[in-house]
Amino acid sequence: MAAQRLFVWKFGGTSLAGTDRLRAVAERLVAAHRAGHQLVVVLSAMGGSTDELNAMAYSVSGRPQLRELDALLSVGENISCALAAMAVQDAGARAVSLTGPQAGILTDGAHGNARLREVRPERIRQELATGAIVLVTGYQGISPAGDVTTLGRGGSDASAVAIAAGLGLHECEIFTDVPAVFTADPRVVPGARPLAAISRDEMLQLAAAGASVLQPRAVELAAAHDVDVHVRSSFTNEPGTWLQEGAVFESFEITGIAHRDREALYTVTGASPATIMAALAERGAPAGAIVRNGSEIHLTAPGVEEPEVLEAVSATGAQIVLLDELGSVSLVGTGIGRRPDTMARALQALEAEDIEPLLVTSTPSRVTFHVMRRAVDRAVRRLHTTFGLHQAAAVALALDRAARSVS
Repeated sequence: MAAQRLFVWKFGGTSLAGTDRLRAVAERLVAAHRAGHQLVVVLSAMGGSTDELNAMAYSVSGRPQLRELDALLSVGENISCALAAMAVQDAGARAVSLTGPQAGILTDGAHGNARLREVRPERIRQELATGAIVLVTGYQGISPAGDVTTLGRGGSDASAVAIAAGLGLHECEIFTDVPAVFTADPRVVPGARPLAAISRDEMLQLAAAGASVLQPRAVELAAAHDVDVHVRSSFTNEPGTWLQEGAVFESFEITGIAHRDREALYTVTGASPATIMAALAERGAPAGAIVRNGSEIHLTAPGVEEPEVLEAVSATGAQIVLLDELGSVSLVGTGIGRRPDTMARALQALEAEDIEPLLVTSTPSRVTFHVMRRAVDRAVRRLHTTFGLHQAAAVALALDRAARSVS
């Protein structure tokens, strides 16, 4: 009989969309439990329910208080865990559901985008010792004041990695609706290829640029606590993608392309860039690009909820206008920001498609083009072809790099 192992698994909202899928997850947990394994399982809210709760909040208030919004949005994960515990019981095993506070997930007090401070998994260990499958609500924790907090969009990923680290583990499995991390969104690029492995830095860049398979903060936590993350499908047994530490020696290959269909552009008058940054920083909301044009400040805040940006900047007394005509497309690969030929080649490809970026930003591992929303998908497809990411050779190179990084 195989030795007993402790696993931390996370299931996303699409894996729990409806009672049939929820039962399927429960059966998977029971099968692993019967094989002798201990399980701590982090669950998101059932598919679409967080958006429904958010819409409900804005139907009664034009600008709901962030504390109360957290109290509302955290309910979705509570429902998932309670229902999953019932389904596990019916499938023949015992489960206990714990909220983030019960599981010992401690955060700061920044409602809507709280930062994890500590995980104290004593209650989790106690329940595991009784033989239970432990189900933990993702996305939520508790502030020093005792209030429920949420960790931002996709925060259940961060919950899972943090719990794995808190339990002293170096692996965490994320089950989602895609079979792997791809070179681009396969819904936009049918020829996109799955990656067997990817470095944490490259995955962080993809996630920060809009690849929704993992939350950026989860990747940061994985790097900080040396946790290898395995992205897998909830619906198949495909091998998935390993996210792990890997050194790439002077490689300038393009790993993948990420995009955002909509990346809001804010125009602010009546405040300096320093004032704007300070207001956002107080809420833990990072800005992206900041450009001054006369008396106006234009900025992006990718990954930050629009109401949070609007409230933070408005609190300074400045005027802020939201424009939603732009999206973004990003090339990701270690070192590409230091290769001027990469940006030149990309701009030539976009020009051939009659796509003119309104803003271009770069880091050592990422180049981002801000284009009109209607042109985002065309830009992704053209760049994917231009850099040969659809070719089998590109996949072979990625696999070879991954093998070298773990050997």
